[in-house]
Amino acid sequence: MEGEELPGLLVNEIGGIHGILHGHVAFLKKHFYLITMKEFLANKKQMGKKIQAIYLWWHKPVIDQELLQSLPNLKVIANSGVGMEHLDLKLVASFGVKMANAPRAVSSSTADTGMALLLASAIRLVEGYHLAISSHVEYCEADFLGVEVTGATLGIIGMGRIGYKIAVRAKAFEMNILYHNRTRRKEQEEQAVGATYCEKKENLLQQADFVMVVVSLTPQTHKLIGKRELELMKPTATLINISRGAVIDQEALVTALQTGVIRAAALDVTYPEPLPRDHALLKLKNIIITPHLGIKTDKATYMITEEAVENILAALHGLPMPSEVLPS
Repeated sequence: MEGEELPGLLVNEIGGIHGILHGHVAFLKKHFYLITMKEFLANKKQMGKKIQAIYLWWHKPVIDQELLQSLPNLKVIANSGVGMEHLDLKLVASFGVKMANAPRAVSSSTADTGMALLLASAIRLVEGYHLAISSHVEYCEADFLGVEVTGATLGIIGMGRIGYKIAVRAKAFEMNILYHNRTRRKEQEEQAVGATYCEKKENLLQQADFVMVVVSLTPQTHKLIGKRELELMKPTATLINISRGAVIDQEALVTALQTGVIRAAALDVTYPEPLPRDHALLKLKNIIITPHLGIKTDKATYMITEEAVENILAALHGLPMPSEVLPS
């Protein structure tokens, strides 16, 4: 078959919860012979030799030593997102396999999600929606009030590609912008969005009306925001997380929201995802939780697949990969 002359690409499945999107299949088939995990497991010896690349969609298929050992011709793994914490990078690299993520594809939609959560929390949009459709409410109480966004101070923790796009959006809302990052941005980049650098995140936490966390999950950022950090925030402040759930100590967040240490929270990510249905965060009114919607737009998901294909083809042809990720 003509398709079998193309390099084999392993995917978890097509469609379903953890499968590549049906709308992306035709594009992928232009470049690869698609092999699902079910097909691979049914004939490991034959299929294993064909597979030269793996495309991870929502962390699937799981990459472990057993799988890597069964794919003698594997050259590259492309991830459908930025975070790589689900991969043992050193293990993968020990097999001579390259890795790539998709930072360009996800930055705009993730930044949009961050601003959407900020605005929704500020005006109490979700609570207002439930009031509007409730059969028991005839009018909205006079003291059902949100907080002003215009003129408020936004503190961005993590001023990478996504963080900077958030700053661009926040400037349009006439917000004052503070940021904390491992490395300071160039002066002209700061001036373009009116951002002020905080060398210590503690200074940012004490001043911001909205704190948005936009960092990768690493051992250093695990529970980056805990009891101490929450207590540094204003009691009128809102915490927004669009990075990874484990960046925030969720038990400390529950207590902070219950006791008024901070005003509210808005999370597009939790740990785990989804949360157990009896989790305390799900019982609070001063929180918005969405199911990791940051990259879930038609354009963003297609761009992710395009970026993955670009990286895979570069690796297979011995060319520099645009979004290569190296083990630290």
